Amino acid sequence: MLMYRNMVMNGAPQRVLCRSPRQSPPEELTHSAQFHSQTHAPITVSSWPGVARLWGLDANGFLARGRKHCHTSPVLCIATDEKEAIYKVKRGGRGKKPSTRTPSIPLQTAWLPPGAPGDLSVLVLTILVACADDYAMDASVDTWSYFYTHLMSIWLNRFYIYSCAAFGIGIWICFQFLAIKAKKQDEKSTEKLTPSEVTQDVLINGYTKPKTKEVYVTGVKIFYGSQTGTAKGFATILAEAILSRNLPAEIINMRDYDPDDCLAEEATSKNICVFLVATYTDGQPTENAAWFCKWLEEAVNDFRFGKTYLKGMRYAVFGLGNSVYVDHYNTVGKNIDKWLWMLSASRIMTRAEGDCSVAKSEHGSIEADFDAWKGRFLARLQALRKGKKKPCSGNCKKGKCKSKGKQSKEGSDHEQRVSEQENTEVEDLFETTSEEESGAEEDRSRNSVIDVEDLGKIIGHMKKAKKECELEEEAGKTGPSQQSSGKNEESERREMITPGLRDALTKQGYKLIGSHSGVKLCRWTKSMLRGRGGCYKHTFYGIESHRCMETTPSLACANKCVFCWRHHTNPVGTEWRWKMDQPEMILREAIENHQNLIKQFKGVPGVRVDRFEEGMVVKHCALSLVGEPIMYPEINTFLKLLHRHNISSFLVTNAQFPVEIRNLEPVTQLYVSVDASTKESLKKIDRPLFKDFWQRFLDSLKALAEKQQRTVYRLTLVKAWNVDELKAYAELVSLGKPDFIEVKGVTYCGESSASNLTMANVPWHEEVVHFVRELADLIPDYDIACEHEHSNCLLIAHKKFKIDGEWCTWIDYDRFQELVQEYENSRGSKTFAAADYVAKTPHWAVFGSRERGFDPLDTRFQRKNKTKDISGC
Repeated sequence: MLMYRNMVMNGAPQRVLCRSPRQSPPEELTHSAQFHSQTHAPITVSSWPGVARLWGLDANGFLARGRKHCHTSPVLCIATDEKEAIYKVKRGGRGKKPSTRTPSIPLQTAWLPPGAPGDLSVLVLTILVACADDYAMDASVDTWSYFYTHLMSIWLNRFYIYSCAAFGIGIWICFQFLAIKAKKQDEKSTEKLTPSEVTQDVLINGYTKPKTKEVYVTGVKIFYGSQTGTAKGFATILAEAILSRNLPAEIINMRDYDPDDCLAEEATSKNICVFLVATYTDGQPTENAAWFCKWLEEAVNDFRFGKTYLKGMRYAVFGLGNSVYVDHYNTVGKNIDKWLWMLSASRIMTRAEGDCSVAKSEHGSIEADFDAWKGRFLARLQALRKGKKKPCSGNCKKGKCKSKGKQSKEGSDHEQRVSEQENTEVEDLFETTSEEESGAEEDRSRNSVIDVEDLGKIIGHMKKAKKECELEEEAGKTGPSQQSSGKNEESERREMITPGLRDALTKQGYKLIGSHSGVKLCRWTKSMLRGRGGCYKHTFYGIESHRCMETTPSLACANKCVFCWRHHTNPVGTEWRWKMDQPEMILREAIENHQNLIKQFKGVPGVRVDRFEEGMVVKHCALSLVGEPIMYPEINTFLKLLHRHNISSFLVTNAQFPVEIRNLEPVTQLYVSVDASTKESLKKIDRPLFKDFWQRFLDSLKALAEKQQRTVYRLTLVKAWNVDELKAYAELVSLGKPDFIEVKGVTYCGESSASNLTMANVPWHEEVVHFVRELADLIPDYDIACEHEHSNCLLIAHKKFKIDGEWCTWIDYDRFQELVQEYENSRGSKTFAAADYVAKTPHWAVFGSRERGFDPLDTRFQRKNKTKDISGC
């Protein structure tokens, strides 16, 4: 309710509009002005600016901003008439639109009537106060006003505050994420470096003793059985990978390990035993692994050891072999795996098999097979270090592994075997055949009952094997009508030369051509360029050694001879299973590479200019570099290309492909290597891949007898191996009826892990002469024709080449080119024989001459400081 009061300010009477009749002015005003409540006595206000500052007025006399909603705050208003005063009172001191309801705070208003002097020092003061009791709370009201003003400022700038808060929270989240990630990395590194980290404290005898985490794997022992060094190399690679994971690794040569004393200790240790074993001749272990395998086999059959002798031992096996040896493929790896399992040792993963056969290898080479197995082994090893006994099933979803980390001790071995069997469908390369597993189980427990689950798996393996056999039969029935599928198969075949093989052959000086061919400069070519003499072919057949190109269209071979001078770096196989290059490309690049090798001798001291120029034109081709050239499917086309380029052909075969020999087009001279005269010695020396190698050998000799062109037996004598089989050799000569027989002492090309051949096996030249004399006495139609002492080689020739008392073992190469051209033009109807292109042998090449086969036009070069005889080289 509004009412008026009379008030005198600065001597002028004024009317005051009040809300409450009981309200009184604040004490601050009573000290400096006269105020009479309920009367009309004048009141004087002495300090209006101070009051304005005290009560929060602005310059226009309105309530200071933010004060209108304070119920305990006094308000001062200035008005010129009663209407304006009532208006400001209802708006709480603000100049806004009037509200229909009364302000929420009690007000007291003074107004300035019209005509009031404008120069008054103090304007009309409108004092609005709350209740009389609030006048005593001036200090608290002022404090609240201060905070309220800042709160309002914060509210008006709330958008900026929210943005800053959001930015700060985002920074905090990023720091937390990085901290968690760093913590996890620290935990992993700590686990690798300190496998026995402290996990919790245990109270023992009143003291707190740190309890360490259990160590599941203390190290890895790598056993290797190697003949050529491949398994040893793999052991080194695996050891380096294990050491890089901060786990001890030890490489053990199986020759230096005594299983009788040490193997049982592996059952109680926490080591993982890895066996990298190769299979040698006839499925036998390598020399350094023979005793270990023999002991293990005897332990399995010895009741004194017991079936649980190696219980607790954990192992893995990687076998090295060649699937071409069908009956003995990875036999040693399979046996070691089976014997260890029968002694209750536990596999940590299924046995793996590396295949040297590029065509059949799962990953293209034995090195790739090992790399694939190594990755799986390291992953399994890491899981074992964490205490996981059961391998992951591979059915994990959303990044969460469902495999159980802990298992009961009693059922761990059984669950491990079951999980391995479940994983075999995914691990095609590393699966163990059902026959091997079932055989091992029969040996271990003959009276055991087969579980229904295991029976289902056995049936599954049988169905799979049956399906594979059907597919093979269908593939065998593929006829000419399926040429399109044959082209697809050709595109899917692998290259014969793997990256590792390419590096090895390149280091040996080969110039590789395409994917399966190569060329190399013979040392006799270099010698004849310098005028230091030619090879035995120059002495026996008149070849110009400096114009001879030694090459092969197939680096693969069907034998692994103990005296192989390539140290078995070339691939092996019994049939062509690789990609095939065209013969035109092979010949073109072979000639180019040979010429490039000859160019390297330009300007070399001692090289004769005339022979250097002649050497740039290839006249002879020796297809005897390495491998089995007759395996190349387009060998006949390649021979025709040679003859069209006026290049003579000397082809060497190992007598394992009788059909190909029969189908062979005419060559200048066809060689057959006869390295032994009996089945046993041939198997020991040549180590053939074919199971029926002896029958193939005999059939090849029979096919050779049907040839009309020049044919040669090439005998390589290995002292203490095949020098005592004279009668058997004589029988083979009567079977093949060769034109010539070359008898040469074996060439020792240095120590090789693939062979135990030594210098003691190299016969002296006089010993070779003695052997040839005895052999010639057993074959009356033959006689000794030529000798090349420097190559430790002699030639026995059929007496039909002794014309008018003179030997005619040399070749008329121009006449041969004419004859072969007529043969091709007549499409094979006009044939020719070896006697049609013979030439007289010079006197210096004949056996018994003073020169002993060395061309007098050249100069014999003797090595200085020669300490040992290497006449076979």
